[in-house]
Amino acid sequence: MTDLPTPRGTLTPERPLSDLTWLRVGGPAQWLFQPADRDDLAVFLRDLPMSVPVFPMGVGSNLIVRDGGIRGVVIRLGRGFNGIEIDGDRVFAGAAALDAHVARRAAEAGLDLTFLRTIPGSIGGAIRMNAGCYGAYVADHLVEAEVVARDGATLTLTPDELQFDYRHSHLPEGWVLTRATFRADRGESDALLAKMEDQLARRDASQPTRDRTAGSTFRNPAGFSSTGRADDVHDLKAWKLIEDAGLRGHRLGGAQMSDKHPNFLINTGDATAADLENLGELVRDRVRANSGHELTWEVIRIGDPA
Repeated sequence: MTDLPTPRGTLTPERPLSDLTWLRVGGPAQWLFQPADRDDLAVFLRDLPMSVPVFPMGVGSNLIVRDGGIRGVVIRLGRGFNGIEIDGDRVFAGAAALDAHVARRAAEAGLDLTFLRTIPGSIGGAIRMNAGCYGAYVADHLVEAEVVARDGATLTLTPDELQFDYRHSHLPEGWVLTRATFRADRGESDALLAKMEDQLARRDASQPTRDRTAGSTFRNPAGFSSTGRADDVHDLKAWKLIEDAGLRGHRLGGAQMSDKHPNFLINTGDATAADLENLGELVRDRVRANSGHELTWEVIRIGDPA
């Protein structure tokens, strides 16, 4: 690879990534960069040749890294990017702050971002994917997001500029989210904390939270998240289409569609990234043949095959 800039943060060649993803699979990053702070990140990207691919990685909760690894530079934000601050009805969070921590800190301050509590991962990933559950989405609460562009420029983007839609934002490739500002409704702190405990109990009762998963594997074809209400419609939920295709609990190598929730892809212990991705593609084929619906991956898959 072309000579890389020398940052103040940590730049590691051929860094294995499997231990940084929730599914525990995948090959190495050609380079893993952990910037010291925003300025370090900006200077590094400014001086990095534009021919070098850049992939921002959160905590790996929604990610399959293929077995051959990732070419270019993988950027993983750390302690300098995980702060959480409250001011009035605004919540300021670094992109590396965990969604669950942001929800709890907000609730303790009497602010309702409870929908974030059961979403795995960090704020940067939540913005990139317009994460949501119980009928609420990041797009409903985001005021602005700070990013470092691929050329090193630091910009502030509005929700309109991010062009949110279901499980997606239009953030250009190689741009790195660094900080976000959310607006939240007021609520009573104890009631908000109790609401989140109820959400956790319902999640643990219906999802394989003790297994190695990456959250929901496919987007709901209906284009909306679960509302959690008793009258929620399930006919176009991904899990229902998978179940109707007879694939609850289906296995391929070390990969399995969960018995507990068929839209969760599980590493049973010895899966490769290829096992997981191939099982996902088998599911898509069977659902298409059974119902005519096209499932779209929600889990991000990146890198080269072995």
